[in-house]
Amino acid sequence: MVKCHFDKVLILKKKTNNKNEKTKKQEICSHYAQQGWLYFNGSFYYISSITKSWQDSRDDCLQRGAVLAIISNTEEQEFIRLQQKVMWIGLTDRETEGVWKWVDETPMTASFWYSGEPNNFNGRNEDCVVINHNYDYENNWNDAACENLNFWLCEKDM
Repeated sequence: MVKCHFDKVLILKKKTNNKNEKTKKQEICSHYAQQGWLYFNGSFYYISSITKSWQDSRDDCLQRGAVLAIISNTEEQEFIRLQQKVMWIGLTDRETEGVWKWVDETPMTASFWYSGEPNNFNGRNEDCVVINHNYDYENNWNDAACENLNFWLCEKDM
C-alpha cells in the first residue's frame, strides 16, 4: 500500500478538525493509490502504461480530472525523472514558437532542458516536451514532435 505523507503544517489545525482532516486526506490518498496514482508533495501523479500523442495524452489527463504534469521545482523534477520512462509533460510552444507555456497557461519559470534543447531537431516542428530519464541527472527535457507516441504523466493537486 502506498502511504501519503502530508506536510505537518497543513494538518496541524484545531484539534477538533485535525482528526477529520487527516482521515479525509488518508481516504483520498487510498482512493487514488488503488487506482495506480502516486503521491508526491501535495499532488497525485498518474503514469500511463500505453503511448499516445501529446494532445491525446492531454485529453486523457483531462478525462481523469488532471493535467499533463507541470514541473515547478527541482524536487518534483527528480521525482518524475525517477519514474524511468520517456513521458509527455504539460509544456508546449504550439501557440507561439519559442514561448513555452504550461497547459494551465502559466509561463515556464523553472526549466530542465537537456543540453542543446529545445532545438526543433532537423527543422522538425517540435512543440511538445518529454522528460527523458536516460538523459542527464537533472536536465532531461527534450522538445519533440507532438504527434510522436510516448507515455505521459498526469498531475492532480490534492
